[in-house]
Amino acid sequence: MIDIHHHLIYGVDDGPQELAISLAMAHEAVDEGVTDIVCTPHASDTYPYQKALNQERLEELRSQLGNLVRLTLGCDFHLNGDNIIDALENPLSFSIDGKGYLLVELPEMVIPPQLTEAMRRLQGVGYTIVITHPERNQVLYQRHDLLAEWMRTGCLVQVTAGSLYGRFGKAAEAFSLELLERNWIHFIATDAHHPKWRPPHLKKAYDFVADKAGVETAQRLFVANPRAALEGSKWPQQPEPSGLWEYVPLKFDLSQIPRESKRTQLRRRTGLPGDEAESSKGFWGRIFGK
Repeated sequence: MIDIHHHLIYGVDDGPQELAISLAMAHEAVDEGVTDIVCTPHASDTYPYQKALNQERLEELRSQLGNLVRLTLGCDFHLNGDNIIDALENPLSFSIDGKGYLLVELPEMVIPPQLTEAMRRLQGVGYTIVITHPERNQVLYQRHDLLAEWMRTGCLVQVTAGSLYGRFGKAAEAFSLELLERNWIHFIATDAHHPKWRPPHLKKAYDFVADKAGVETAQRLFVANPRAALEGSKWPQQPEPSGLWEYVPLKFDLSQIPRESKRTQLRRRTGLPGDEAESSKGFWGRIFGK
């Protein structure tokens, strides 16, 4: 399997803070059956993308791990003004191995119309947009038609492995299962941050998908599609998505799913106890800030 979303590089964002933890995560991923990891440090207001440092620590990890697993550099790209301008001025610089596939994380509270234009402009200079973990986005629970709109323009979708079996709450589980049923998922990845609170587990999700949707689907989402993104090769044939060209309501009723507190949501994301999680929050802003 290939993991295209993994915060393996230490000391650059909210992932591991020590080399030893990064190495432990890599070994655990290999034990899960992962052959390739795309290291995706954040590029955000809270964690600016440090390309030289990221590359330096990527090489350090490669030297420590040898042939155990193949490592590639990508990015967990936030759509703020500085990032967008940088990405437009330096085409493909934030993408997976410079091959064009760009992991884009959406804001969680508000998705302004300007984001669609930002993604269109990024596509115009050669990026293939991969929208990360939409099943964990509160806005898209109410506006999944936005996801359909972006997919119609060529955006792809990556769901977090743990969402499929409830690790990120009942709403994320229900949403991800419906995306799977509709063939609205192109990649499943770990979004791993730490061996304990956000581990690099793919095998359980692979087995889950193989059982629910068939081995062919599992191979496509965990191997074939990620390999195309990794290599920049020809995009594999995909099944026809349902409900993409006409509005189809979600089958699950969000109002029937108990809402988690903001503190619980933060604890899921950060792995920190309540007060520490509160203090770790970043602030999204400055869309087209320049």
